Amino acid sequence: MNLYQAVIIGGGPAGMMGAITLGNHSVKTIILDENESIGGQLVKQTHKFFGDHAHYASTRGFEIAQKLDEEIVKNENIEVENDATVIGIYPNNTVVYIKDGQEHKIQAKKILIATGAMEKQLPFINSDLPGVYGAGAVQTLMNEYGIMPGKRFLIIGSGNIGLILAYQLIQAGVEVRAIVEALGKVGGYEVHANKVKRLGVPILLNHTIVRAIGDESVEGAVIAKIDDKFQTIPGTEREMVVDTIAISVGLTPLTELAEQAGCKVEFIPELGGYVPIRDERMRTTNPDVFIAGDLSSIEEATTAMIEGKIAALEMARDINGSDTKEEIEEELRTLALFRSGPKSVKIRSGLEKMGIKISIPTKPIINEKKEDVIGKLRAVLECDEEIPCNSCEASCPFGAIHIGENLNSTPVLDAEKCTGCGTCVNACPGLAIFMMKENEEESTVTLGIPYELLPLSEKGQKMWGLSKEGNYVCDVTVERVIKYPNKTNIVYAKLPIEFKDTVRHFAFPKKESPIVCRCEEVSLEQIEKVIDSGVTDFEEIKRLTRVTMGPCGGKNCKLVVLGILSRKTGVPISKLSHGTSRPPVKPVEFSVFKKGGDER
Repeated sequence: MNLYQAVIIGGGPAGMMGAITLGNHSVKTIILDENESIGGQLVKQTHKFFGDHAHYASTRGFEIAQKLDEEIVKNENIEVENDATVIGIYPNNTVVYIKDGQEHKIQAKKILIATGAMEKQLPFINSDLPGVYGAGAVQTLMNEYGIMPGKRFLIIGSGNIGLILAYQLIQAGVEVRAIVEALGKVGGYEVHANKVKRLGVPILLNHTIVRAIGDESVEGAVIAKIDDKFQTIPGTEREMVVDTIAISVGLTPLTELAEQAGCKVEFIPELGGYVPIRDERMRTTNPDVFIAGDLSSIEEATTAMIEGKIAALEMARDINGSDTKEEIEEELRTLALFRSGPKSVKIRSGLEKMGIKISIPTKPIINEKKEDVIGKLRAVLECDEEIPCNSCEASCPFGAIHIGENLNSTPVLDAEKCTGCGTCVNACPGLAIFMMKENEEESTVTLGIPYELLPLSEKGQKMWGLSKEGNYVCDVTVERVIKYPNKTNIVYAKLPIEFKDTVRHFAFPKKESPIVCRCEEVSLEQIEKVIDSGVTDFEEIKRLTRVTMGPCGGKNCKLVVLGILSRKTGVPISKLSHGTSRPPVKPVEFSVFKKGGDER
């Protein structure tokens, strides 16, 4: 039986970082991983990660895996055994695994278990039909094997995984009909949600899936609204035509091996379910066994890597007496900083149940505002959520963006210092930074947006400007396209200045005319036909098409209609009549008027 100083089970971000740290402290280490290559969930992540640059912020997941793998290959103290499925941990730190159809046994002084988590299931009628997948399975098929399991998706769950999956599917050219969320708010980061909403994907809150439709495979789905007790509300059911349903309702830690190793396990829902009890240095109730990553608590890859490093530093102290005290304390401070924001409230609560108190750093979260500068090409930051990331500040070569010592603070732009280089747009993992310059003499604005779709537009092309919800707003003309090696390109286009704060995405025109007035279902084509017939008065357009006459009273589409009229006639919106406001300004039932007013 081979004897190692340390064995790591699981080659994801926590395991890889743990191995690198052990190897750097001269600990002979072996990684056992059941996949054909290490990297874990990182290899299927094509989006850029949040965090700070010391922990690979602005780097795509598969690229992080490549960087860690390169460090492991160069380290002569690390051995990797791929396609090795660990089936049990026995007394005397004996690890048994299967490889090439044969059983293998090794022993180690210390064990780091970083087996991650698995997707939770959601029971509903016909959930066993082909075409119902876990979100992770779809990512594996799509991003690792180049296989698309469907053409029209419904995603259940709006956590970061569900939101990221929706974005990746659209990048791959697939239609995402909707994201359904049982809670009354989006579960993942707001910037991730904004990315998919402006691509036209609705996020239906307080909804659930009732059943999948189909005999041999998924042909559709029935969804419905739910009340505050998560019960479906009769009469709200509706069908959606989809061929694939992706379930993304959370992860639960894989604790089996830890339990076999004698580690005490408790149910702590804030951390994902059953988790091994451990101290702040990742040591379990078995002093020879450590854990890290999603097995410890369901979080991001960045905290998984930090946990893997902390566990490894403590293991090195045990194994060869390495002086790692200062390194551990520094990593603990970094981890506390990452977890000090409002998005980590649950994690802090769960760790307290385990007896681990997170010391909130004294570095304050700062949310200051500075004056904007109109008429200058500059960045526009739309990142208002306190998430641990400072990629924009770190990337700005002119010091124009400030976050401060607590990376949970929201970024602030000093427009006077901004040169309009666009570096921050390219670096932002949330695609939450845009470029803007008002051309007031011609009543237009030049807007630059981050663009990660194909094909790319070209100078002079006409596109549609879409709102933050993915609705048509106006036509735009592409002025230039800046390409970047990391594929987050910037498309600059000119559009009417009235829509500078409304348009947040550009899309190629479709054959089907976009709906401008959703209340009355009036399309762009219908409005243009009326204008082309010679009608240039806004009130006449209203009467002929019923545009702006629905329940919202034109709050959503009035300015868009005026923009179309302005474009077709050449008259600035400011010179057009915008109609007459008549009561009621909000929808009321006719029975109110029948009663003749307040009878009291």
